[in-house]
Amino acid sequence: MATVTDPVCGMQIDSSQAAAQTVHDGKAYFFCSEECRKIFLENPEAYINQHEDLQDAPIPLP
Repeated sequence: MATVTDPVCGMQIDSSQAAAQTVHDGKAYFFCSEECRKIFLENPEAYINQHEDLQDAPIPLP
């Protein structure tokens, strides 16, 4: 049970409770609805990394 972000709508969901899921380029993606999964499958590259948390991004040096 992990909290994940639906890459289409940005909703936070529990991966074990996801309404739909798919694998793209070896990575699992979880969705709040079948509709979000269908939208993702039409153009996955448009949604990958769109809602990722940036807290782990490196801080640029001045």
